[in-house]
Amino acid sequence: MSAAEGPLVVGVDTSTQSTKALVVDASTGRVVASGQAPHTVTSGAGRESDPRQWWDALCEALRQCGDAAREAAAVSIGGQQHGLVTLDAQGEPVRPALLWNDVRSAPQARRLTEELGGAKFWAERTGSVPAASFTVTKWAWLAEKEPEALRTVKAVRLPHDYLTERLTGQGTTDRGDASGTGWWASATESYDTEILAHVGLDPALLPRVVRPGEVAGTVRDSHDLPFAKGTLVAPGTGDNAAAALGLGLRPGTAVMSLGTSGTVYAVSKRRPTDPTGTVAGFADAHGDWLPLACTLNCTLAVDRIATLVGLDREAVEPTSDVTLLPYLDGERTPNLPNASGLLHGLRHDTTGGQLLQAAYDGAVHALLGALDLVLDEDADRSTPLLLIGGGARGTAWQQTVRRLSGRPVQVPDAKELVAFGAAAQAAGLLTGEDPAAVARRWNTATGPVLDAVERDQAALERISGVLSDAAPLLERGTDPS
Repeated sequence: MSAAEGPLVVGVDTSTQSTKALVVDASTGRVVASGQAPHTVTSGAGRESDPRQWWDALCEALRQCGDAAREAAAVSIGGQQHGLVTLDAQGEPVRPALLWNDVRSAPQARRLTEELGGAKFWAERTGSVPAASFTVTKWAWLAEKEPEALRTVKAVRLPHDYLTERLTGQGTTDRGDASGTGWWASATESYDTEILAHVGLDPALLPRVVRPGEVAGTVRDSHDLPFAKGTLVAPGTGDNAAAALGLGLRPGTAVMSLGTSGTVYAVSKRRPTDPTGTVAGFADAHGDWLPLACTLNCTLAVDRIATLVGLDREAVEPTSDVTLLPYLDGERTPNLPNASGLLHGLRHDTTGGQLLQAAYDGAVHALLGALDLVLDEDADRSTPLLLIGGGARGTAWQQTVRRLSGRPVQVPDAKELVAFGAAAQAAGLLTGEDPAAVARRWNTATGPVLDAVERDQAALERISGVLSDAAPLLERGTDPS
């Protein structure tokens, strides 16, 4: 390892299935060390993880970074959004965390929307309409299903908050992650006391919202990580806001992220309020907004179909007759929390490769359906679509996005953009810069541009038709509650 040109910072991505850590030279953006460790998620109707696994994974990821982590001057945590972490008086988890892709709270989401003024009320107050993914619905589910657990809850946190608090000893969050809870008012940028009272959540249990550029705290004495006491800890943020920082994103540039979940988003100067609930009106991590649409089924669902047909994920074949809606975990966009996967058009000559391509098409169709709603009206829709996440380097994903979007696609060279964004936020504490400007200085968005191809309108219309015709069946689904 050559000597760093500037101070070192650590950026962390605590995602659904693993924790990754990067040690980055704040001057150049060069990664000088990295580490990664897994954690587990339950299967079945619920999706839960033990938060203590996240801490253990962070310790292991940083151990893999070696001496470089010990030299870091600042650290920031980016994490999966929406997860409900409940802690007792000793700071220990009361129960496993309910994760973003746990859709058991769909009935509570519907009830909360109806009880408090309808979708328009929620969109105006919080920027978003409650969905099973959101933290407020998970709290309502917990209150209904496990009331005895609530009596021992002394703190309510999000996944990134949990790790930040274990570093500093202080309960903090940021506007980006808070905006995904359903109890943070986007117009006033404060906790919504009416919503909290309605769901029976004492605001004293919630973390302090740290402003962009503010220090969340310093590393305390008692910890298991290779940081010196007094190391600066940045506010951290949710994974999508961190990735936006990691790209140095400017308003109007569209991003499609292909991970366990799929997302489309763009930075905006305008506070989003979509009463249809398709677009979540999230805040970003540096003072603007991050209108975003999210699907529950993306790379994991497509990989599952590949496994079922016994093919490598790249072994696709062109198809014009078969449609597969890969809603294996229910779906958020479109809002079908009880849905399961649906296959239409199967014939004797349908091949496994065609089924696999149909799964890609179904996943990308759901994302593209929300993209126009995410972008401001004056955004240039002919500019390259930034493709990030674990699937972004897959040829089948790239070609499917190009064919169904009709847009050029740019694939940034930088990997682990959530961790890069967290690192940029940590670097901003040291330099006084806007973290997005830090990332642009690091050239994180640089990468090859794949030319636009003619949009496959026939495929889009076929998938939309099947979705429309099957809507009653998909809405009925199997209630996971």
